Amino acid sequence: MKKTPLYEWHVANGGNMADFSGYTMPIWYTAGIKEEHMSVLLRAGIFDTSHMAVATVDGPGTFDLLQHCFSKDLTKCVGLKKAPISNQRCIYGVFLNENGKVIDDAITYQLDENHFMIVVNAGMGEIIASHLAKYKNSHAVRITNLTDKVAKMDIQGPMSAMILSKLLKNPERVFSKIPYFSFKGHFDPENKRSKEVTLQDGTPLLLSRTGYTGEFGFEIFINPAHIVSLWENILEIGAEFNIKPCGLGSRDSLRTGAVLPLSHQDIGHWPFINNPWSFALPYNDDLSGFTKGFIGSMALQHIEKQDYTYGFTGHDVRKVSAGENSEVIDGNGNIIGSVLTCATDMGIGRVDNKIVSITSPDKPEAFFPKGLSCGFVKVDRSFETEDALTLREGKRKIEVEIRNDIRPYRSARIPVREML
Repeated sequence: MKKTPLYEWHVANGGNMADFSGYTMPIWYTAGIKEEHMSVLLRAGIFDTSHMAVATVDGPGTFDLLQHCFSKDLTKCVGLKKAPISNQRCIYGVFLNENGKVIDDAITYQLDENHFMIVVNAGMGEIIASHLAKYKNSHAVRITNLTDKVAKMDIQGPMSAMILSKLLKNPERVFSKIPYFSFKGHFDPENKRSKEVTLQDGTPLLLSRTGYTGEFGFEIFINPAHIVSLWENILEIGAEFNIKPCGLGSRDSLRTGAVLPLSHQDIGHWPFINNPWSFALPYNDDLSGFTKGFIGSMALQHIEKQDYTYGFTGHDVRKVSAGENSEVIDGNGNIIGSVLTCATDMGIGRVDNKIVSITSPDKPEAFFPKGLSCGFVKVDRSFETEDALTLREGKRKIEVEIRNDIRPYRSARIPVREML
């Protein structure tokens, strides 16, 4: 089992540790998953994400190689106007095989014109690096797998920028013009951008306006030698805001309520189509095809048997286990699929059958969420929003409804100036 640089801190501070993709990771701390979840919605929480893998691709052929291998069209991918990717912007997409099935999802960062960074899931660094190498052909590129050579942590929640501003040198400059899915700085002191974002002591880092919770916050990439001190300093500075260290349990419940997939569970060994994440594909304006060809694109456009992935929400906190022992049942009693994810978003509840969040500005005065089960199912036919389904695991059944969106009023896209 691999350990992140923060392993000793987790063990010494009450982390409940378990295996996750070959790494020993904290699932929760003594405060518990619910408190961690609510901290991110209302205040701030930090996550050890050093298990994530990083690779870089540089050289004059980099853009063309990524256009061929990555699902997003790099010439039409930024913002509502679909501008080309540019320096200090990043985008979410997937790497597919020739059959249109997911190898892994990723966030791709343009560090410079011919220099990109790719962040993928734990254990996938070498796999994605090898995948790119397989297709580089005559492209003049250098592919570098930085797995376990870059440390990473996330700070998520509405008070994230206020906390970081007390640790960064020149926070006004750092937080100026850093929209959602952009980044500044670099973790390598030899990189020309390394002086853009530094801690008070001069330690460089790459600060990204991204995350995996649906809430306002940042991902931080830093040299592994500095991650423990940064983690402890954030907790010390954030104590006045009641910041919490958070484990993979709350990360799962937060990302599910935000309708974000877990690779190899919600997307994986089936064609990447008919799911809530169509924005990861380069559809043209009328959705009749793609704006470019890429690995797997032909397969996606010629699928005979169609499966469908949907988000769902229950009516209370009751859940079923995901996996092969679960079943999805339609109104006629037919088994039509399986449960991919089933979690509880503790920050939401129902008021007159409307889903309301603890952060909803229009919530009733006395509202306090009891939580709702939510997740994703894969079924063999199409449904409409609010269609009813039954999830079954053995003798346990819960009633759910199809949802395109789950937790309302998520804060991820709010401008930094409004959060300071």
